[in-house]
Amino acid sequence: MSVYLGIDVGTSGTKTLAVHEDGRVLASATEEYPLYSPRPGWSEQVPEDWWQATIRSVRRVLKEGRIKAGDVSGIGLSGQMHGSVFLDKKHEVIRPALLWNDQRTAAECAEIEERAGGRKSLIGMVANPALTGFTAPKILWLRNHERKNFDRTVQVLLPKDYIRFRLTGEFATEVSDASGTLLLDVAKRNWSKKLLGKLDLDKSLLPEVYESEEVSGRLAEASAELLGLATGVPVVGGGGDQAAGAVGNGIVRKGVISATMGTSGVVFAHSDEVETDPEGRVHTFCHAVRGKWHVMGVVLSAGGSLQWYRNQLGQLETAAAAPMGADPYTLLTAQAAEAPPGSEGLFFLPYLTGERTPHADPNARGAWVGLSLRHGRPHMVRSVMEGATFAMRDCLEIIKGMDIPVREIRLSGGGARSEFWRQLQADIYGQKVVTINASEGPAYGVALLAAAGTGAYKDVVEACSATINVVTTTTANAKAKKTYNAAHTIYQQLYGSLKGDFGTIAEFVEKHGS
Repeated sequence: MSVYLGIDVGTSGTKTLAVHEDGRVLASATEEYPLYSPRPGWSEQVPEDWWQATIRSVRRVLKEGRIKAGDVSGIGLSGQMHGSVFLDKKHEVIRPALLWNDQRTAAECAEIEERAGGRKSLIGMVANPALTGFTAPKILWLRNHERKNFDRTVQVLLPKDYIRFRLTGEFATEVSDASGTLLLDVAKRNWSKKLLGKLDLDKSLLPEVYESEEVSGRLAEASAELLGLATGVPVVGGGGDQAAGAVGNGIVRKGVISATMGTSGVVFAHSDEVETDPEGRVHTFCHAVRGKWHVMGVVLSAGGSLQWYRNQLGQLETAAAAPMGADPYTLLTAQAAEAPPGSEGLFFLPYLTGERTPHADPNARGAWVGLSLRHGRPHMVRSVMEGATFAMRDCLEIIKGMDIPVREIRLSGGGARSEFWRQLQADIYGQKVVTINASEGPAYGVALLAAAGTGAYKDVVEACSATINVVTTTTANAKAKKTYNAAHTIYQQLYGSLKGDFGTIAEFVEKHGS
Protein backbone atom coordinates (compact mmCIF):
# COMPACT_ATOMS: atom_id res chain seq x y z
CA MET A 1 0.00 0.00 0.00
CA SER A 2 1.29 3.46 -0.94
CA VAL A 3 0.21 6.34 1.30
CA TYR A 4 0.88 10.03 0.74
CA LEU A 5 0.93 12.65 3.47
CA GLY A 6 -0.34 16.16 2.88
CA ILE A 7 0.77 18.69 5.52
CA ASP A 8 -0.92 22.11 5.52
CA VAL A 9 0.58 24.78 7.79
CA GLY A 10 -2.50 26.94 8.27
CA THR A 11 -3.09 30.10 10.26
CA SER A 12 -5.11 28.44 13.01
CA GLY A 13 -3.38 25.06 12.96
CA THR A 14 -1.43 22.46 11.00
CA LYS A 15 -3.45 19.73 9.34
CA THR A 16 -1.97 16.43 8.23
CA LEU A 17 -3.83 14.11 5.91
CA ALA A 18 -2.99 10.53 4.92
CA VAL A 19 -4.28 9.67 1.44
CA HIS A 20 -4.23 6.29 -0.30
CA GLU A 21 -2.92 6.37 -3.87
CA ASP A 22 -6.50 5.82 -5.10
CA GLY A 23 -7.55 9.09 -3.45
CA ARG A 24 -9.21 7.72 -0.30
CA VAL A 25 -8.57 9.70 2.87
CA LEU A 26 -7.26 7.29 5.50
CA ALA A 27 -6.82 9.64 8.43
CA SER A 28 -6.75 13.33 9.31
CA ALA A 29 -5.43 15.30 12.28
CA THR A 30 -5.17 19.00 13.10
CA GLU A 31 -3.07 20.60 15.81
CA GLU A 32 -3.76 24.23 16.70
CA TYR A 33 -1.49 27.07 17.88
CA PRO A 34 -1.88 30.75 18.79
CA LEU A 35 -1.68 33.88 16.67
CA TYR A 36 -0.22 37.04 18.17
CA SER A 37 -1.15 40.67 17.45
CA PRO A 38 1.33 42.84 19.39
CA ARG A 39 -0.11 46.00 17.79
CA PRO A 40 -3.29 46.80 15.80
CA GLY A 41 -2.90 45.48 12.28
CA TRP A 42 0.05 43.25 13.19
CA SER A 43 -0.17 39.47 12.89
CA GLU A 44 2.60 37.07 13.92
CA GLN A 45 3.26 33.43 14.78
CA VAL A 46 6.13 31.43 16.22
CA PRO A 47 7.55 29.00 13.61
CA GLU A 48 8.47 26.47 16.29
CA ASP A 49 4.74 26.13 16.99
CA TRP A 50 4.24 25.01 13.37
CA TRP A 51 6.97 22.40 13.71
CA GLN A 52 5.65 20.94 16.95
CA ALA A 53 2.14 20.84 15.46
CA THR A 54 3.55 19.03 12.42
CA ILE A 55 5.17 16.38 14.61
CA ARG A 56 2.00 15.84 16.64
CA SER A 57 -0.38 15.77 13.66
CA VAL A 58 1.79 13.33 11.66
CA ARG A 59 2.08 10.98 14.62
CA ARG A 60 -1.69 11.13 15.20
CA VAL A 61 -2.43 10.34 11.54
CA LEU A 62 -0.10 7.35 11.54
CA LYS A 63 -1.67 6.03 14.73
CA GLU A 64 -5.31 6.68 13.84
CA GLY A 65 -4.92 5.43 10.29
CA ARG A 66 -2.88 2.40 11.43
CA ILE A 67 -0.29 3.34 8.86
CA LYS A 68 3.17 1.81 8.96
CA ALA A 69 6.19 4.02 8.44
CA GLY A 70 7.18 2.05 5.35
CA ASP A 71 3.78 2.67 3.72
CA VAL A 72 4.42 6.41 3.33
CA SER A 73 5.78 6.98 -0.17
CA GLY A 74 5.79 10.78 -0.35
CA ILE A 75 5.02 14.01 1.48
CA GLY A 76 3.49 17.19 0.10
CA LEU A 77 3.58 20.56 1.86
CA SER A 78 1.14 23.43 1.80
CA GLY A 79 0.63 26.45 4.00
CA GLN A 80 -0.51 29.99 4.54
CA MET A 81 1.07 32.14 1.86
CA HIS A 82 3.21 35.31 2.07
CA GLY A 83 4.49 34.80 5.63
CA SER A 84 8.15 35.42 6.39
CA VAL A 85 10.50 33.34 8.51
CA PHE A 86 13.88 35.02 9.04
CA LEU A 87 16.82 32.69 9.78
CA ASP A 88 20.34 33.59 10.97
CA LYS A 89 23.63 31.94 9.96
CA LYS A 90 22.98 29.14 12.47
CA HIS A 91 19.64 28.59 10.71
CA GLU A 92 17.78 29.64 13.84
CA VAL A 93 14.62 31.79 13.78
CA ILE A 94 15.44 35.45 14.50
CA ARG A 95 11.96 36.78 15.34
CA PRO A 96 8.29 35.73 15.08
CA ALA A 97 7.08 35.31 11.52
CA LEU A 98 5.04 38.10 9.92
CA LEU A 99 1.85 36.61 8.43
CA TRP A 100 -0.26 37.07 5.31
CA ASN A 101 -2.84 39.22 7.14
CA ASP A 102 -0.29 41.55 8.71
CA GLN A 103 -0.96 45.13 7.59
CA ARG A 104 2.10 47.02 8.86
CA THR A 105 3.86 47.41 5.50
CA ALA A 106 1.93 50.15 3.63
CA ALA A 107 5.02 52.39 3.51
CA GLU A 108 7.17 49.53 2.23
CA CYS A 109 4.64 48.81 -0.56
CA ALA A 110 4.95 52.42 -1.67
CA GLU A 111 8.75 52.11 -1.50
CA ILE A 112 8.69 49.01 -3.71
CA GLU A 113 6.51 50.66 -6.35
CA GLU A 114 8.75 53.74 -6.34
CA ARG A 115 11.96 51.70 -6.65
CA ALA A 116 10.37 49.59 -9.41
CA GLY A 117 9.46 52.66 -11.45
CA GLY A 118 5.73 52.66 -10.73
CA ARG A 119 2.92 50.14 -10.37
CA LYS A 120 2.69 49.36 -14.09
CA SER A 121 6.43 48.67 -14.26
CA LEU A 122 6.23 46.45 -11.17
CA ILE A 123 3.36 44.42 -12.64
CA GLY A 124 5.44 44.02 -15.80
CA MET A 125 8.27 42.48 -13.74
CA VAL A 126 6.38 40.22 -11.32
CA ALA A 127 2.76 40.24 -12.63
CA ASN A 128 1.38 41.82 -9.45
CA PRO A 129 1.30 45.12 -7.56
CA ALA A 130 2.79 45.54 -4.07
CA LEU A 131 0.31 44.57 -1.36
CA THR A 132 0.76 44.67 2.40
CA GLY A 133 0.24 40.93 2.77
CA PHE A 134 3.08 39.93 0.43
CA THR A 135 6.54 38.84 1.57
CA ALA A 136 8.76 41.44 -0.12
CA PRO A 137 7.30 44.35 1.87
CA LYS A 138 7.89 42.36 5.06
CA ILE A 139 11.57 41.96 4.20
CA LEU A 140 11.85 45.71 3.59
CA TRP A 141 9.99 46.39 6.85
CA LEU A 142 12.59 44.36 8.72
CA ARG A 143 15.34 46.32 7.02
CA ASN A 144 13.64 49.65 7.77
CA HIS A 145 12.52 48.99 11.35
CA GLU A 146 14.65 46.17 12.81
CA ARG A 147 17.97 46.70 11.11
CA LYS A 148 19.93 44.49 13.49
CA ASN A 149 17.60 41.58 12.78
CA PHE A 150 17.82 42.21 9.04
CA ASP A 151 21.62 42.25 9.15
CA ARG A 152 21.52 38.83 10.90
CA THR A 153 19.22 37.34 8.26
CA VAL A 154 20.78 34.89 5.80
CA GLN A 155 17.61 33.11 4.62
CA VAL A 156 13.93 34.05 4.25
CA LEU A 157 11.45 31.18 4.07
CA LEU A 158 7.70 30.90 3.62
CA PRO A 159 5.81 29.01 6.36
CA LYS A 160 5.55 25.64 4.62
CA ASP A 161 9.15 25.96 3.44
CA TYR A 162 10.34 26.37 7.00
CA ILE A 163 8.69 23.01 7.72
CA ARG A 164 10.43 21.60 4.62
CA PHE A 165 13.74 22.79 6.07
CA ARG A 166 12.97 21.07 9.38
CA LEU A 167 12.00 17.88 7.53
CA THR A 168 14.84 17.71 5.03
CA GLY A 169 17.50 20.28 5.88
CA GLU A 170 16.96 21.83 2.43
CA PHE A 171 16.22 25.48 1.64
CA ALA A 172 13.61 25.22 -1.11
CA THR A 173 10.30 26.61 -2.27
CA GLU A 174 8.05 26.08 -5.28
CA VAL A 175 6.54 28.31 -7.94
CA SER A 176 3.00 28.84 -6.58
CA ASP A 177 3.98 29.99 -3.09
CA ALA A 178 7.01 31.89 -4.39
CA SER A 179 4.67 33.88 -6.66
CA GLY A 180 3.15 35.42 -3.53
CA THR A 181 6.44 36.88 -2.32
CA LEU A 182 6.30 39.58 -5.05
CA LEU A 183 9.89 38.61 -5.91
CA LEU A 184 9.21 35.92 -8.52
CA ASP A 185 9.25 36.53 -12.28
CA VAL A 186 5.91 34.76 -12.69
CA ALA A 187 6.23 34.39 -16.46
CA LYS A 188 9.70 32.80 -16.22
CA ARG A 189 8.92 30.90 -12.97
CA ASN A 190 12.10 31.99 -11.16
CA TRP A 191 13.31 34.83 -8.97
CA SER A 192 13.27 38.28 -10.58
CA LYS A 193 16.89 39.43 -10.65
CA LYS A 194 15.68 42.77 -11.99
CA LEU A 195 13.39 43.55 -9.05
CA LEU A 196 15.82 42.16 -6.47
CA GLY A 197 18.41 44.55 -7.87
CA LYS A 198 16.08 47.53 -7.64
CA LEU A 199 15.25 46.63 -4.03
CA ASP A 200 18.93 46.03 -3.10
CA LEU A 201 18.13 42.51 -1.92
CA ASP A 202 20.60 39.65 -2.31
CA LYS A 203 19.23 36.61 -4.16
CA SER A 204 21.05 34.41 -1.61
CA LEU A 205 18.32 35.31 0.89
CA LEU A 206 15.88 33.23 -1.13
CA PRO A 207 15.71 29.43 -1.53
CA GLU A 208 15.83 27.41 -4.73
CA VAL A 209 12.56 27.27 -6.68
CA TYR A 210 10.97 23.95 -7.80
CA GLU A 211 7.85 22.96 -9.67
CA SER A 212 5.10 21.88 -7.31
CA GLU A 213 5.20 18.11 -7.92
CA GLU A 214 9.00 18.02 -8.14
CA VAL A 215 10.95 16.27 -5.38
CA SER A 216 12.71 19.02 -3.38
CA GLY A 217 14.37 16.92 -0.69
CA ARG A 218 14.14 13.75 1.39
CA LEU A 219 13.24 13.18 4.99
CA ALA A 220 16.29 13.47 7.22
CA GLU A 221 17.04 10.78 9.80
CA ALA A 222 16.51 12.97 12.90
CA SER A 223 13.20 14.32 11.59
CA ALA A 224 12.03 10.89 10.49
CA GLU A 225 12.56 9.63 14.03
CA LEU A 226 10.55 12.51 15.51
CA LEU A 227 7.65 11.91 13.11
CA GLY A 228 7.70 8.13 13.21
CA LEU A 229 8.52 7.82 9.50
CA ALA A 230 11.25 6.19 7.46
CA THR A 231 14.36 8.13 6.51
CA GLY A 232 14.54 9.25 2.90
CA VAL A 233 10.84 9.71 2.11
CA PRO A 234 10.58 12.15 -0.85
CA VAL A 235 9.19 15.60 -0.08
CA VAL A 236 7.74 17.36 -3.15
CA GLY A 237 7.53 21.09 -3.74
CA GLY A 238 3.89 21.28 -2.74
CA GLY A 239 1.97 24.53 -3.06
CA GLY A 240 0.77 27.68 -1.41
CA ASP A 241 -2.55 26.99 0.26
CA GLN A 242 -4.62 28.47 -2.56
CA ALA A 243 -2.91 26.61 -5.42
CA ALA A 244 -2.83 23.44 -3.33
CA GLY A 245 -6.50 23.84 -2.45
CA ALA A 246 -7.26 24.31 -6.14
CA VAL A 247 -5.52 21.02 -6.94
CA GLY A 248 -7.58 19.46 -4.15
CA ASN A 249 -10.69 20.84 -5.87
CA GLY A 250 -9.62 19.69 -9.33
CA ILE A 251 -9.08 23.22 -10.68
CA VAL A 252 -6.45 22.06 -13.15
CA ARG A 253 -8.05 22.89 -16.48
CA LYS A 254 -9.49 25.96 -18.19
CA GLY A 255 -13.08 26.95 -17.43
CA VAL A 256 -13.31 25.34 -13.99
CA ILE A 257 -13.27 27.94 -11.18
CA SER A 258 -13.21 27.52 -7.42
CA ALA A 259 -14.84 29.80 -4.87
CA THR A 260 -13.46 29.00 -1.43
CA MET A 261 -15.26 30.60 1.51
CA GLY A 262 -12.86 30.10 4.39
CA THR A 263 -11.61 32.70 6.88
CA SER A 264 -10.50 34.52 3.78
CA GLY A 265 -12.36 34.05 0.52
CA VAL A 266 -10.66 33.12 -2.73
CA VAL A 267 -11.91 32.96 -6.30
CA PHE A 268 -9.37 30.90 -8.25
CA ALA A 269 -9.17 30.36 -12.03
CA HIS A 270 -6.78 28.08 -13.92
CA SER A 271 -5.00 29.70 -16.88
CA ASP A 272 -2.91 28.12 -19.63
CA GLU A 273 -1.13 31.44 -20.20
CA VAL A 274 0.06 34.36 -18.10
CA GLU A 275 -3.02 36.60 -17.75
CA THR A 276 -2.67 39.86 -15.80
CA ASP A 277 -5.10 42.56 -14.77
CA PRO A 278 -3.52 45.93 -15.74
CA GLU A 279 -5.03 47.47 -12.59
CA GLY A 280 -3.57 44.76 -10.37
CA ARG A 281 -6.90 44.00 -8.70
CA VAL A 282 -6.38 40.22 -8.86
CA HIS A 283 -3.22 38.16 -8.47
CA THR A 284 -1.54 36.29 -11.28
CA PHE A 285 0.59 33.46 -9.89
CA CYS A 286 2.19 30.26 -11.10
CA HIS A 287 -0.15 27.31 -10.64
CA ALA A 288 0.82 24.08 -8.91
CA VAL A 289 0.30 22.46 -12.32
CA ARG A 290 3.62 22.37 -14.19
CA GLY A 291 3.86 25.12 -16.80
CA LYS A 292 0.45 26.65 -15.96
CA TRP A 293 -0.71 29.73 -14.10
CA HIS A 294 -3.71 30.94 -12.15
CA VAL A 295 -5.60 34.15 -11.53
CA MET A 296 -6.88 34.71 -8.01
CA GLY A 297 -9.01 37.26 -6.23
CA VAL A 298 -8.75 37.38 -2.42
CA VAL A 299 -11.30 38.64 0.12
CA LEU A 300 -9.53 39.00 3.46
CA SER A 301 -12.56 38.48 5.75
CA ALA A 302 -15.13 36.33 3.98
CA GLY A 303 -16.07 33.46 6.28
CA GLY A 304 -14.04 35.40 8.82
CA SER A 305 -16.83 38.00 8.89
CA LEU A 306 -19.38 35.38 9.92
CA GLN A 307 -16.90 34.03 12.47
CA TRP A 308 -16.55 37.54 13.90
CA TYR A 309 -20.35 37.83 14.10
CA ARG A 310 -20.57 34.49 15.90
CA ASN A 311 -17.86 35.42 18.39
CA GLN A 312 -19.03 38.97 19.12
CA LEU A 313 -22.79 38.98 18.54
CA GLY A 314 -23.80 35.32 18.38
CA GLN A 315 -23.45 34.38 22.04
CA LEU A 316 -27.13 33.42 22.30
CA GLU A 317 -26.86 31.03 19.35
CA THR A 318 -23.59 29.62 20.64
CA ALA A 319 -25.11 29.00 24.06
CA ALA A 320 -28.24 27.43 22.56
CA ALA A 321 -26.19 25.15 20.31
CA ALA A 322 -24.06 23.67 23.11
CA PRO A 323 -26.67 21.51 24.90
CA MET A 324 -28.02 20.34 21.54
CA GLY A 325 -24.57 19.29 20.36
CA ALA A 326 -25.16 21.52 17.34
CA ASP A 327 -22.88 23.84 15.41
CA PRO A 328 -23.65 27.51 16.22
CA TYR A 329 -23.30 28.28 12.52
CA THR A 330 -26.29 26.03 11.84
CA LEU A 331 -28.45 28.17 14.11
CA LEU A 332 -27.08 31.40 12.65
CA THR A 333 -27.76 30.17 9.12
CA ALA A 334 -31.33 29.20 10.04
CA GLN A 335 -31.79 32.68 11.48
CA ALA A 336 -30.42 34.27 8.29
CA ALA A 337 -32.97 32.34 6.24
CA GLU A 338 -35.75 34.20 8.05
CA ALA A 339 -34.74 37.45 6.29
CA PRO A 340 -35.45 37.98 2.57
CA PRO A 341 -32.79 38.23 -0.16
CA GLY A 342 -31.20 41.66 0.03
CA SER A 343 -31.89 41.89 3.78
CA GLU A 344 -34.42 44.67 3.12
CA GLY A 345 -31.72 47.17 2.23
CA LEU A 346 -29.19 46.31 4.93
CA PHE A 347 -25.64 45.99 3.57
CA PHE A 348 -22.52 44.72 5.29
CA LEU A 349 -19.02 45.61 4.08
CA PRO A 350 -16.74 42.71 5.11
CA TYR A 351 -13.54 44.75 5.37
CA LEU A 352 -12.75 43.78 8.96
CA THR A 353 -9.01 43.40 8.25
CA GLY A 354 -8.74 45.77 5.31
CA GLU A 355 -9.31 44.43 1.83
CA ARG A 356 -7.27 43.01 -0.99
CA THR A 357 -9.47 42.41 -4.08
CA PRO A 358 -10.50 44.68 -5.66
CA HIS A 359 -9.53 47.65 -3.48
CA ALA A 360 -6.06 46.81 -2.12
CA ASP A 361 -6.81 49.04 0.86
CA PRO A 362 -5.42 48.13 4.31
CA ASN A 363 -7.45 51.00 5.83
CA ALA A 364 -10.83 49.68 4.65
CA ARG A 365 -13.08 48.69 7.56
CA GLY A 366 -16.25 46.72 8.09
CA ALA A 367 -19.59 48.51 8.22
CA TRP A 368 -23.31 48.00 8.25
CA VAL A 369 -25.07 50.51 6.02
CA GLY A 370 -28.83 50.94 5.83
CA LEU A 371 -29.82 49.96 9.39
CA SER A 372 -33.39 50.84 10.34
CA LEU A 373 -35.83 49.98 13.10
CA ARG A 374 -37.20 47.27 10.85
CA HIS A 375 -33.95 45.28 10.87
CA GLY A 376 -33.38 42.50 13.39
CA ARG A 377 -30.83 39.77 14.01
CA PRO A 378 -31.94 37.71 10.95
CA HIS A 379 -31.25 40.70 8.70
CA MET A 380 -27.91 41.34 10.36
CA VAL A 381 -26.55 37.82 10.04
CA ARG A 382 -27.92 37.41 6.51
CA SER A 383 -26.36 40.72 5.45
CA VAL A 384 -22.97 39.52 6.75
CA MET A 385 -23.24 36.39 4.60
CA GLU A 386 -24.44 38.43 1.62
CA GLY A 387 -21.66 40.99 2.04
CA ALA A 388 -18.97 38.31 2.06
CA THR A 389 -20.50 36.75 -1.06
CA PHE A 390 -20.80 40.13 -2.81
CA ALA A 391 -17.06 40.57 -2.18
CA MET A 392 -16.45 37.16 -3.79
CA ARG A 393 -18.57 38.24 -6.76
CA ASP A 394 -16.32 41.31 -7.15
CA CYS A 395 -13.43 38.89 -7.72
CA LEU A 396 -15.43 36.72 -10.10
CA GLU A 397 -16.46 39.65 -12.28
CA ILE A 398 -12.88 40.86 -12.67
CA ILE A 399 -11.83 37.37 -13.78
CA LYS A 400 -14.69 37.22 -16.29
CA GLY A 401 -13.63 40.65 -17.54
CA MET A 402 -10.19 39.21 -18.35
CA ASP A 403 -11.94 36.84 -20.84
CA ILE A 404 -11.21 33.83 -18.67
CA PRO A 405 -14.12 31.40 -19.18
CA VAL A 406 -16.23 30.44 -16.15
CA ARG A 407 -18.10 27.27 -17.09
CA GLU A 408 -18.24 25.67 -13.63
CA ILE A 409 -17.88 27.12 -10.13
CA ARG A 410 -16.77 24.64 -7.48
CA LEU A 411 -17.48 25.65 -3.90
CA SER A 412 -15.33 24.75 -0.91
CA GLY A 413 -14.69 25.89 2.64
CA GLY A 414 -17.37 26.63 5.22
CA GLY A 415 -19.56 28.27 2.60
CA ALA A 416 -19.85 24.96 0.78
CA ARG A 417 -21.04 22.95 3.79
CA SER A 418 -24.23 24.94 4.27
CA GLU A 419 -27.11 24.32 1.83
CA PHE A 420 -28.35 27.85 2.54
CA TRP A 421 -24.99 29.45 1.75
CA ARG A 422 -24.60 27.32 -1.38
CA GLN A 423 -27.93 28.68 -2.63
CA LEU A 424 -26.93 32.19 -1.62
CA GLN A 425 -23.72 31.89 -3.66
CA ALA A 426 -25.55 30.54 -6.71
CA ASP A 427 -28.02 33.44 -6.52
CA ILE A 428 -25.35 36.13 -6.06
CA TYR A 429 -22.92 34.69 -8.63
CA GLY A 430 -25.87 34.25 -10.98
CA GLN A 431 -25.06 30.73 -12.13
CA LYS A 432 -25.05 27.17 -10.89
CA VAL A 433 -22.47 26.07 -8.38
CA VAL A 434 -21.27 22.58 -7.51
CA THR A 435 -19.52 20.71 -4.72
CA ILE A 436 -17.18 17.77 -5.10
CA ASN A 437 -16.36 14.59 -3.20
CA ALA A 438 -13.04 15.99 -1.93
CA SER A 439 -13.43 18.45 0.94
CA GLU A 440 -10.05 18.35 2.68
CA GLY A 441 -8.59 21.37 0.90
CA PRO A 442 -4.87 22.13 0.54
CA ALA A 443 -3.67 19.05 2.47
CA TYR A 444 -5.49 16.83 -0.02
CA GLY A 445 -4.08 18.77 -2.95
CA VAL A 446 -0.47 18.39 -1.86
CA ALA A 447 -0.99 14.70 -1.11
CA LEU A 448 -2.03 14.37 -4.78
CA LEU A 449 1.04 16.37 -5.79
CA ALA A 450 3.19 13.94 -3.79
CA ALA A 451 1.50 11.01 -5.54
CA ALA A 452 2.11 12.56 -8.96
CA GLY A 453 5.67 13.57 -8.15
CA THR A 454 6.67 10.10 -6.99
CA GLY A 455 5.16 8.22 -9.92
CA ALA A 456 1.71 7.05 -8.81
CA TYR A 457 0.24 9.22 -11.61
CA LYS A 458 1.83 10.60 -14.73
CA ASP A 459 0.95 14.18 -13.73
CA VAL A 460 -1.28 16.32 -11.52
CA VAL A 461 -4.13 16.44 -14.03
CA GLU A 462 -4.34 12.64 -14.14
CA ALA A 463 -4.29 12.49 -10.33
CA CYS A 464 -7.23 14.90 -10.09
CA SER A 465 -9.23 13.17 -12.84
CA ALA A 466 -8.82 9.83 -11.06
CA THR A 467 -9.88 11.03 -7.62
CA ILE A 468 -12.27 14.03 -7.85
CA ASN A 469 -15.88 14.23 -9.08
CA VAL A 470 -18.96 16.49 -8.66
CA VAL A 471 -21.50 15.40 -6.02
CA THR A 472 -24.02 18.28 -5.70
CA THR A 473 -25.33 21.00 -8.03
CA THR A 474 -27.20 24.15 -6.94
CA THR A 475 -28.98 26.30 -9.54
CA ALA A 476 -29.57 30.04 -9.15
CA ASN A 477 -33.11 31.18 -8.26
CA ALA A 478 -34.21 33.61 -10.99
CA LYS A 479 -36.05 36.00 -8.64
CA ALA A 480 -33.25 36.10 -6.06
CA LYS A 481 -30.68 36.52 -8.83
CA LYS A 482 -32.50 39.65 -10.06
CA THR A 483 -32.62 41.07 -6.51
CA TYR A 484 -28.94 40.41 -5.95
CA ASN A 485 -27.90 41.96 -9.27
CA ALA A 486 -29.51 45.21 -8.11
CA ALA A 487 -28.14 44.89 -4.57
CA HIS A 488 -24.59 44.22 -5.78
CA THR A 489 -24.58 47.47 -7.72
CA ILE A 490 -25.37 49.36 -4.50
CA TYR A 491 -22.80 47.31 -2.57
CA GLN A 492 -20.08 48.29 -5.05
CA GLN A 493 -20.89 51.99 -4.64
CA LEU A 494 -20.53 51.94 -0.86
CA TYR A 495 -16.75 51.47 -0.76
CA GLY A 496 -16.25 54.53 -2.97
CA SER A 497 -18.55 56.54 -0.72
CA LEU A 498 -16.64 55.56 2.42
CA LYS A 499 -13.05 55.29 1.15
CA GLY A 500 -12.04 58.76 2.36
CA ASP A 501 -13.64 58.15 5.74
CA PHE A 502 -11.70 54.90 6.13
CA GLY A 503 -8.46 56.84 5.71
CA THR A 504 -9.59 59.43 8.26
CA ILE A 505 -10.48 56.68 10.75
CA ALA A 506 -7.03 55.11 10.28
CA GLU A 507 -5.40 58.45 11.08
CA PHE A 508 -7.59 58.79 14.17
CA VAL A 509 -6.61 55.31 15.41
CA GLU A 510 -2.93 56.04 14.78
CA LYS A 511 -3.13 59.20 16.89
CA HIS A 512 -5.63 58.22 19.55
CA GLY A 513 -5.80 54.43 19.56
CA SER A 514 -4.34 52.20 22.25
